[in-house]
Amino acid sequence: MSRTRIAAAATAVASAMILNSPAFAQSGEVNVYTYRETKLVQPLIDAFTKDTGIKVNIVSASSGLEQRIKAEGANSPADVLLTVDVGRIAEAVDAGVTQPIKSDALDKIVPAQYRDPDGHWAGISMRARVIYASKDRVKQDAITYEELADPKWKGKICIRSGQHIYNNALFAAYVAHHGEAKAEEWLRGVKANLAQKPSGGDRETARDVAAGKCDIGIGNTYYWALMMNHDADKKPWAEATKVILPTFAGGGTHVNLSGVLLAKNAPNRANGVKLIEWLAGEKAQQMYADANYEYPVRAGVAIHPTIAGYGKLNADTLPISKIAANRKTASTLVDKVGFDN
Repeated sequence: MSRTRIAAAATAVASAMILNSPAFAQSGEVNVYTYRETKLVQPLIDAFTKDTGIKVNIVSASSGLEQRIKAEGANSPADVLLTVDVGRIAEAVDAGVTQPIKSDALDKIVPAQYRDPDGHWAGISMRARVIYASKDRVKQDAITYEELADPKWKGKICIRSGQHIYNNALFAAYVAHHGEAKAEEWLRGVKANLAQKPSGGDRETARDVAAGKCDIGIGNTYYWALMMNHDADKKPWAEATKVILPTFAGGGTHVNLSGVLLAKNAPNRANGVKLIEWLAGEKAQQMYADANYEYPVRAGVAIHPTIAGYGKLNADTLPISKIAANRKTASTLVDKVGFDN
């Protein structure tokens, strides 16, 4: 077989594979790449399709989606990227795989502090980084993030890795509030108060508080609700702890986002924008609150009773974009103070 015929055959096979791919762009469809588990987004996707008639194709992964979109280049089928945490959002923008969303409806619904100034992303739900405190050993019901470095907590704090994206965002917020030097001093103080080497996840933090290894831990709001309402084997960990909504001194509680981005070469751009706007609508926002235990970004949407039970959220007014801008500094400081050692 000649080289020409081999090349032609290879091209034909490749074209057939692309055209028959379930993720290939088709009229009346939209292709979503997501860092969220499919089971978490599927109810939203099903409701969107029912309301609009637009079919949604999903590609789910735990990492590397922005690199995948970049590698696919102009032929990428990706229309929308759903992600969690300001870190993931910033990585996608930095990779150059997004474009401005340009939606008046979205701009009216999502507060400016939860949108990219250049329009490349918007938050569609929020979570807060809070304290899981022992009901038996911690009597106070209010705490500041600054207080975590107070020696009174020496040997009493549990936390996952300081380099994890959730903690990186919190530490970056501290840098944005107080500057690099003060943040370094604070991180050294928090490290000195740790009961053990940073490890595990937020659920394990609650477990260790319940077991008496520490008095307070740092975790996201929704994990506690999931343990209490859905994980029978972990419910005792939630029952042994209480959630305290900490604040920055003179400020509010640190929040992070589930975000949405429009892919740079979205072949179904119009449908992608429709999906993004739908996710900010009342139905989707209520689903985020009820199913995922997150805070809606849309005003007037009811918060799940378990989350409401933590108390009124006084969200920090620091723009999420400023947190993103300080991520690298925060990561460098974690290594500098040997936080995870």
